[in-house]
Amino acid sequence: NGGGKVAVKKGTGLLMIYTDVAADVEEEFNRWYNEEHIPERLSIPGVLNAARYVAVKGGPKHLACYELTEPQAYYSEIWQGHLNNPTEWSKRMSPTVVGDIFIRNLYLLLYPHDVDGATSQADMAPALLVGRMSVPGDIEVRFNHVYNNQRLPLYRSIPGYIRGRRFAAVEGEPKYITVHECESTDVADSPEWETVRKTVTPEWNSTISPNMTHAAGSPGVYRKIFQA
Repeated sequence: NGGGKVAVKKGTGLLMIYTDVAADVEEEFNRWYNEEHIPERLSIPGVLNAARYVAVKGGPKHLACYELTEPQAYYSEIWQGHLNNPTEWSKRMSPTVVGDIFIRNLYLLLYPHDVDGATSQADMAPALLVGRMSVPGDIEVRFNHVYNNQRLPLYRSIPGYIRGRRFAAVEGEPKYITVHECESTDVADSPEWETVRKTVTPEWNSTISPNMTHAAGSPGVYRKIFQA
């Protein structure tokens, strides 16, 4: 690249918009998202990358994923200006208007603790498995420790698995999200995935997993359908 600056595509912030819309508005909803909304959001400082996904398992059906330098990027004057002064098309087609389900969650990276070079330059994954969960406060410390150090490393052995990241909600519920990035949605259906999912790690199986509550539609398996 002639010594040029390498584009940073991932930071410590993540914005996820989960939506279900009625079938009769879906075609225009998709055009609005792809033609106007995603390019508009990508023009905002602090928005590093974005893509849209559709659920093949779980839900909600539509997921827009925005990689941010940090969660605070969402609160910038420019971003809030777009929210407070929507375009005419946005007034008709925004998920806040047409969504039967609309969930907007803003997250801070929890694990890994730092964004390494390979991750920072990685593009939006072809497929995601997204788990949205909460646990009682009295086991949160152990939940995070066991998840980060005993459970998540197991997935790295699965063919087609790219990386796993965990985030905590700055806005929205539930508090925790795990984003598994994969080469295709088939990875989450593979025998290797099932083997890892069923692997027993004592504290996880006895204490953590029975007290974990997933949000409706979680875990969801998502296929990438659009990237600007």
